[in-house]
Amino acid sequence: MKPRDIIDLVMLGFLWGASFLFMRIAAPEFGPFALVEIRIGVAAVVLLPIVVMRGNLKEMTSNWSMLTILGAHNTALPFLLFAYATLYLTAGTAGILNATAPIFTAIVARFWLGEILSGSRMAGLLIGVVGVYLLVGDKLSVPGSGAGLAVLAALGGSLLYGIAGNFTRKKAGHVSSMTIAAGTQVAAALLLLPIAIIAWPEIPPSMTAWAAVLLMGVLSTGLAYILYFRLLANVGPTNAITVTYLVPISAMILGYVVIDEGITTPMLVGCAVILLGTALATGMLRLPGRRASS
Repeated sequence: MKPRDIIDLVMLGFLWGASFLFMRIAAPEFGPFALVEIRIGVAAVVLLPIVVMRGNLKEMTSNWSMLTILGAHNTALPFLLFAYATLYLTAGTAGILNATAPIFTAIVARFWLGEILSGSRMAGLLIGVVGVYLLVGDKLSVPGSGAGLAVLAALGGSLLYGIAGNFTRKKAGHVSSMTIAAGTQVAAALLLLPIAIIAWPEIPPSMTAWAAVLLMGVLSTGLAYILYFRLLANVGPTNAITVTYLVPISAMILGYVVIDEGITTPMLVGCAVILLGTALATGMLRLPGRRASS
């Protein structure tokens, strides 16, 4: 990768990691529905003019039904689930659970697209499960804390990312990446708008919460999508997916530095094991094969 691509990759990992910090700050005051509506609405405002300037508005409108389905599965629902999860989980923990998305992508590809998984990739799936248990096993055993449901919500969000990734691969290959990015934000914003209005917080959120959600929309969603699709074009999907390894690290560090969240041993161990499983499940790492006997 060129130096500019490396800078883009690091920036993207930082921005996506920061989204979990912003959710931790804003979700308690806005609630998941209002928070996500503002986030994706701001991102749509950032991305839509780019589509118009590129002359792709007709492409977006002619694929509206597909973009609406993708907007629900890749944006509205997972964003809601992670916003709910951050009400009970630290930014670092939520960011680490988000790193399971490539593992779910591989599982969905196996059962939906019939993709054959090698021994290394199967091992990666199992290792990923172990990593999740090491990360959150203690939280699941505490009744009434809300953490167990939050963990399931975060994993559900990652599963939806896996479904959406395979849906894009199967149904949206003919649509440009920037059109998908902008169209899914617009569709998701329209889908959530009625519920967000009903669920709007009765107590006005603080300026800090407003700043967090606006920064999340502009930087961690709008700008992040621009960086991601630039990376896809410049270095390809295999290299671009390495951002997965930067997101949980930046989420943990930002949570620690900005809002004084602890970084625990289970977080570090679980993160390492999940990332190892992700590397194997995505084919970035392979287990050593047997040598042929002479």
